[in-house]
Amino acid sequence: MSRSFPDDAWRDLLERARRAAAELRRFPADPGAAGQPLETLYVPADRVTATTTVEFGAEALRLLDAHAADPASFEVAFGVDAAVAERTRARVRAKLERAPVEDLRVDFEDGYGARPDDEEDRHAKAAARAVQVSRGDGTAPPSFGLRVKSFADGAEGRSLRTLDTFLTTLVEAAGGLPDGFVVTFPKVVTPEHVAHFAEALERLEIGLGLAERSLRFEVQVETPRSVIGPDGSVAAPGILEAAAGRLRAMHFGVFDYTAALGLMPWEQRLDHPANDFARNALQVALAGTGVWISDGSSNVVPASDRTEGVHAAWGVHAHHVRHSLRHGFYQGWDLHPAHLVSRYAAVYGWLLPHLDDAASRVRAWRRRVEAHGVLDEPATVASLLRYLRFAVSSGAVDEAEVLEITGLARDELLGSG
Repeated sequence: MSRSFPDDAWRDLLERARRAAAELRRFPADPGAAGQPLETLYVPADRVTATTTVEFGAEALRLLDAHAADPASFEVAFGVDAAVAERTRARVRAKLERAPVEDLRVDFEDGYGARPDDEEDRHAKAAARAVQVSRGDGTAPPSFGLRVKSFADGAEGRSLRTLDTFLTTLVEAAGGLPDGFVVTFPKVVTPEHVAHFAEALERLEIGLGLAERSLRFEVQVETPRSVIGPDGSVAAPGILEAAAGRLRAMHFGVFDYTAALGLMPWEQRLDHPANDFARNALQVALAGTGVWISDGSSNVVPASDRTEGVHAAWGVHAHHVRHSLRHGFYQGWDLHPAHLVSRYAAVYGWLLPHLDDAASRVRAWRRRVEAHGVLDEPATVASLLRYLRFAVSSGAVDEAEVLEITGLARDELLGSG
């Protein structure tokens, strides 16, 4: 006898297993980093003009050419591998020339402060028009939006008034809702506030004649209660449910979060272990949901235009970016033109040293042979392909080069085949 039970004996158990699998379809897959911006540039609303991103890019280029003018100085400034310093610098410079800002956030919260209502109204209208002008001349980043004030600070009315003013002005100027628009909702302390904000977006859609759920938003995780709820559970699933299908990302706020924990000012840094705990909790809770996670910012900027001061700021920021990358967080906030240089230098310098190894292992997998020195499983092959897609989408390497050195077809690289 080779079996103890016929197939029919397992029918009830298999049906329950299928129902359990159907429940897991709420978590479709790991979307990887493709399509996610590498950075979000925060600019106070009163400083936003139609040429803001162009000006930030031009200053970033000036800093690169003035203070890391050759591969040797670039290697020193950013701590990149000497073997890829020349190539990394060339890719960074091309990125700053082509598309220095990937995501712009017009800031009406901490970077802007409290203003008289008529003044904030003027800035909301002016900033919306400025963004639309930049879209018209082709200099706007692919995604953009505004950060409103927090409901937790007692500024609910001002928050919604600014959102309404900015969005209505933008829709009127653009003749509809532009692609890539997103709202950032800060300092969440309870899922109820997230639900209320989602309802406000629904009302704005109706009032402006926009498509259902076309208004998406990001939640900023800046308080202990947005990491661990009052009942001791991880808060992210409740926040996601309260967002009612509108949540695009969760952005981690280093400085508000560490201040809320009582850390001393000199410990308010992106790579503090307390921040690692919070981000890792988000990472596990949101895995497979399709919701992106963005890390926070560095507050260290060049103290002067002297090379030693610029290099010092670059070194801190590049270290922070690499810390995020190593933990699987591929997006962060930038606040200064110098941050654009060190972000792309850190990202490209982190990716490029692994290109040849990844290519050889993918080639071996396609040929159904063992790669030298490793036994790659399907999950690792998926990770190798994710890396290659990210290297292309980030601008670290060209798609044509990856296809050539791996032997992949384009649909294999993009995951569509």
